[in-house]
Amino acid sequence: MNLGFFNKSKATLLFLVIFSAVSIPVFYHLMKVDKTLKIYNPIDVNPRLVDSSLKHIRKNHHIADFKLINQNGDTITNKNYEGKIYVADFFFTRCTTICPIMTYNMKTIQDYYKNDDAIMFLSHSVTPVMDSVPVLKEYAKKKGVIDGKWNVTTGDKKHIYELARKSYFAVIEEGDGGVDDFIHTEQFVLIDKERQIRGFYDGTNSKDIEKLKKDIKELKKEYNDK
Repeated sequence: MNLGFFNKSKATLLFLVIFSAVSIPVFYHLMKVDKTLKIYNPIDVNPRLVDSSLKHIRKNHHIADFKLINQNGDTITNKNYEGKIYVADFFFTRCTTICPIMTYNMKTIQDYYKNDDAIMFLSHSVTPVMDSVPVLKEYAKKKGVIDGKWNVTTGDKKHIYELARKSYFAVIEEGDGGVDDFIHTEQFVLIDKERQIRGFYDGTNSKDIEKLKKDIKELKKEYNDK
């Protein structure tokens, strides 16, 4: 037997074993990283959607603290969403164009995750004066909103509009939340447990709704893998 050939083969085999032991976990990690949903900061969003005071921010953007009133007259704050993944949108009950489609699609996602306590939903009225608690209660009943799962909310207009513009980056129009200010957006926004934005979706588009479902699944997996 050629001892030199044997030693060379043994060395090659050893190299392949070591290489595999190192490269496979690295490859797996890279594949895992590729599947991680993007974390959106102001710098990553269409500049037209970002308030001028925030455009320079590259990291650590979080949804601001909020205080709203839901369909049952209960006070809803960011504390109600601690440790939750949630989908947010902006609507008004008298809307006859995009809102009915958005609400229908939000309900389909709610029903899909109705037994999953980690997933919640949050709708903000952009006409909070007209959308009083009794109006929201009737709307919630009609649309199949599940109490404790999906909060349909009213509140201070300036507060809601600032959330839309400076936290969720949901609208292009500028404004101050005053009497004449009005926003109208089809945007659904996916928020993680750290109150970070992980995705934007057209709430009237069926393909985007399917993508949202997949992204929620991926985000859940991301937390499970930690």
